[in-house]
Parts: sequence; C-alpha cells; structure tokens
Amino acid sequence: AANDSHLWAETFDRKLTDIFSVESEVAKAIADQLRAKLTGQEEQVIASKPTDNTEAYDAYLRGLAYSLKTASTPANFLAAQKYLREAVRLDPNFALSWALLSYINARGYISRYLQPTVALREEARQAAETALALQPNLGEAILAKGYYLYACLKDYDTAVRYFEQARQFLPNSSKIPELLAYLTRRRGQWDRSESYFNEAERLDPHNVSLLTQHAGSYNALRRFPEALRKLDQVLNITPDDVDTLTFKAGIAQAEGDLPRASALLAPLHPAAADPTALETQVYQAILERRPAQIIPRLKEILAKPDPALGYLNGEMRFWLGWAQEVAGDHAAAQESWRQARRELEPFLKEQPENVALMADLALINMGLGDKTAALALADEAMAAVSIEQDALDGPVPIEVLARVAAQLGEPDRAIAALQKLLSIPSSSPLALNLPLTPALLRLDPMFDPLRNDPRFQQLAESPTAK
Repeated sequence: AANDSHLWAETFDRKLTDIFSVESEVAKAIADQLRAKLTGQEEQVIASKPTDNTEAYDAYLRGLAYSLKTASTPANFLAAQKYLREAVRLDPNFALSWALLSYINARGYISRYLQPTVALREEARQAAETALALQPNLGEAILAKGYYLYACLKDYDTAVRYFEQARQFLPNSSKIPELLAYLTRRRGQWDRSESYFNEAERLDPHNVSLLTQHAGSYNALRRFPEALRKLDQVLNITPDDVDTLTFKAGIAQAEGDLPRASALLAPLHPAAADPTALETQVYQAILERRPAQIIPRLKEILAKPDPALGYLNGEMRFWLGWAQEVAGDHAAAQESWRQARRELEPFLKEQPENVALMADLALINMGLGDKTAALALADEAMAAVSIEQDALDGPVPIEVLARVAAQLGEPDRAIAALQKLLSIPSSSPLALNLPLTPALLRLDPMFDPLRNDPRFQQLAESPTAK
C-alpha cells in the first residue's frame, strides 16, 4: 500500500448491533489481503469486543473524536469528558472507555483546559485503576496509568516504565512515542522529544492533535518556520481550522508581523468556549494599541459567562481590564480587575497547584497597583513549578515576574527575568503560550516602563533568541 492503491474493495453489510464482528472481519480481511500473519495475541485483540453495549460504544467514539481534534480547548475537553462518563455509566465494565476517560482528565489537568482540581486528579487516578482492574493486559489501560503519573504527579520515571510496559501490548501504536515526546519535553530533553514526535508521526501521519503538539514544541524553541510547516500540514487535513489559524497568527505576533497576524485573525469568530483564540485577538488589538474595537465583544461574552469554564471567565475579565487600560479608560480597567480578583481568588483555594491562576492573579494585582500581592503571587508560582521540574511550564512564572517587576518599579528584577527567558525555550502566561521574543518586547505595552533602559533596548533589538 506504499502508493496508496486499494488492495481490497469488499462490502460488509450488517446491522449496527453487530458492529464488532464487522470490525473483526474487516481487520482479518485486510490482514489476509496484505498476506500478514497475525499472532495469537493479535487475533485475540481483533476478536475481542470492548463492550456489548452499542450505546456505550457510540458514546465512547464521540468522546474519542473530541479527544483527537486539532486544538486543546475547554469545549473539546468538556465534550470528550461528558461522552466518556456516559459510556462508562452505560457499561461500567468498559475498560477501554475508562482508560480514555482517565487520559482526558489527566490531560485536562496538566493543560488546565479542565479545572485542575483535586477531584479531577482523583477521577483520573480512579478511572485508570478501574481500567487496569477490568483488563490488566489492556495496553490503553497501562498507558492511562502512566499518563496519570506523568500529568498529575510529575512522576516521570514511573510513567516511563508504564509507557514501555504498554509497548508489548500496543507494538505499533503511535500513542507510546507521542506520550514519550510529551514527557521528555517536560524534562527539557528537546532533542529526544523531537525524535519521539517524528516516530509517532511516522506511525500516524494524519493525527492533527499530534502535529499541533509538535508545532507547540517548535514554538517554545522559537523555531517558527518549522512550527508553521507543521501547522500547514494540519490545515491540509482540516482546512480553515480556527485554532490552527489562531496559532499561525500568534507566531506572526511573536515575529513582530502584526499585519500578517491581523489578516489571519480578522475573519475568525471564536466562541466564548475557545478562550485561546479570543485572547489572541485581544492581544493583537493591544499590540496594535487599538483595543477599543475588541472591548464590546469581551463585555458581551462576560455578560453571560459559561460556568463550565471556571477560572477562565475571570481570566477573560483580566484581558478586558488590560484592553480598557490601553484604551485609556483607567477607571473601567480598575473595576474590571477588581471584579476579576473577586472571581478568581476562590478558585485558587480549590486549585492550589494551578500556576496559570497564580499568574492571572499576579497580573491583576499588578494592574491594581498592589505590589506586595503581585510579587507574592509571582514568587508562589515560581515555588510551585521550576524549569528543572517542568521545562514547558517552568518559564511561565519567570515571565509573570518580569511583567510585574516592569510595571511596579523593579527594573533590575524585570531585566534579569527577561535575560533568562530569552536564553531558554519558553512559554507565556498569556494567550497562546507564545515565547517572549525581542519583537514582543518592542510591541507589548506592559514593558513600556523599561523602554529607556539601555539593557532593555539591547534585549529588544537582539536578533531572535535561541
């Protein structure tokens, strides 16, 4: 099948209730046509039914579909979680669905696209252990336990052992190198992560979620042309995807090309449940110093906040305040930030490890001029996650500190933080997790107090950092 020609063209006509035997027959027919010899274990896998409940299987497939979409958004995670919970409610012995539910919860926890509460972390653990108890040799269940250890506990060594154990049950699965790519990336082993991404893509070249994650690595490394090539691969598979176009616009912002970013963002109409795309549009208006146009849209969304988005509603209110401040409406900005602080502080009690939430509150207190609280929250975030522990999230608190220090009269601390950030792969507390670049230093209003500092001028004029 190297030239993509069809080796078979049989029709399988059965009732939907017999879907599993059809799947089994199709797999065996393909193996026969390819003259592939199936091992006993492979024949068992093909013959096995994940569930006898067709409604549960339908719910599982819907959850799986949402888990494979290009972008990680709260809407996609919430939909996947809803369908997978429904699948295991309909069939509590459906191990494959328990495994995927665990994976979605753990991934939502580490990415913060689900509210990263202790309860969510516990549901991820219980779902993985339920899947393993039902089918100890189910590769997906073993992977789910490993992913929980990686994403929720940052127990990387034990997670790797689970991933390698799963390989014997899933010998040709792209999921194993994919998860190893994520894990080695968090460890700061960027070259190893790149090798795992390439291996996963050889096995699953049309996986848009995987390709988008690979682009995310190039983005953190500031290897923007390579990131854009990956995103173009995604657009070849899913044309006009809003989140992929937003990602491309974010890279244009990082490169200082605001007209290109504007051309990509202007036609997009992201839903309230896609805060990343919306925040990228707001950041564009702020970088252009023309935020008045976006303020009515933010107010419209915040007039009917979606409770399922949790702390992300308060984060959106931070952006409203920033847009109002740059537009010159200081009083309105102060009121937005006070309301955002009231909304967000209760979430920190139930999400004590949520670094993004600490970052939001630090920047809000900065806007309100509460230097003590802003610096304390920045320090709290730095204590919660280090670059050594997590190369992806570790830089976030350093950028928060740089922004707070720049705004509140601590230029030496701000410059030291910026020098560090520009020398390492990094991601941001803002919008698309863009790494800071010299171009963004030149454009971002938050750094205006540093403009006359020769050290800042040197950083802002330097060629794109490594």
